[in-house]
Amino acid sequence: MPSRLPGPCPAMTPPAPAAAPCAIASPSHLVLIPSYNTGRLLMDTVRAARAAWAPVWVVIDGSTDGSEAPLLALAATDPLLRVTVLPHNQGKGAAVLHGLQQALAAGYSHVLTMDADGQHPAALIPAFMAQSIQRPEVMVLGRPVFDASAPLLRVRGRKVSNGWTDLETLGAGVGDSLFGFRVYPAAALAAVMARQPWMRRFDFDTEAVVRLAWRGVKPLNLDAPVKYPRPEDGGISHFQYGRDNLLLTWMHTRLVLEFILRLPGLLLKKLLKQPPFQP
Repeated sequence: MPSRLPGPCPAMTPPAPAAAPCAIASPSHLVLIPSYNTGRLLMDTVRAARAAWAPVWVVIDGSTDGSEAPLLALAATDPLLRVTVLPHNQGKGAAVLHGLQQALAAGYSHVLTMDADGQHPAALIPAFMAQSIQRPEVMVLGRPVFDASAPLLRVRGRKVSNGWTDLETLGAGVGDSLFGFRVYPAAALAAVMARQPWMRRFDFDTEAVVRLAWRGVKPLNLDAPVKYPRPEDGGISHFQYGRDNLLLTWMHTRLVLEFILRLPGLLLKKLLKQPPFQP
């Protein structure tokens, strides 16, 4: 019989970011974790998230490794943990969209997305949620702080994507375009995804911030440590350099072409929002 996770504290608006002996409960903000073949790290990630927040929802994206079984047993003992199992793998963005639609239908206004593989800092969930509750109109973006476990090629490669994102958003201030530890305004993100067929796989994180910035959603960046668990510790990476870099290249090509078409309107918005000149 799986052990129970921490119960919720009384709802706090905004919640204090300090650690608490019980999970902070929210009627408006939930944690959303997409997972595909994450192995034993999935349970560790969910336990850490539930220790910090409630509710936590997990979308199993057609996993074939059996990692959903113990999680479903745990959810049966915890009403603030919801697990949805999709019949086949559809991609990270598709899994997030599925959870996002469920969250909106249940009356939630914001979702914090985090990876299921232990890379993201669950202890920072209350701090990120607190910023979102104070400023619900923004997207709260994690800005990764890498340690020695980070693959150098991945660290250098993301600089390229960040440079393109800075161009495509006219310097909107996105601190990192690929780090998926974020709080999104749910309705705005769902509206963006409903209007085009992309953002369903690894291209989700970057395209989400670009399109939300075009929509006028401002970024608020917070530093967050990121770690890459070793294979002997259960670390599993589904990133494939050739396939996923090709997907990112295609994504930025599309975004740049659309950016050119949007440029007059984006420039006008930027100019109108500038403060008056002070000599």
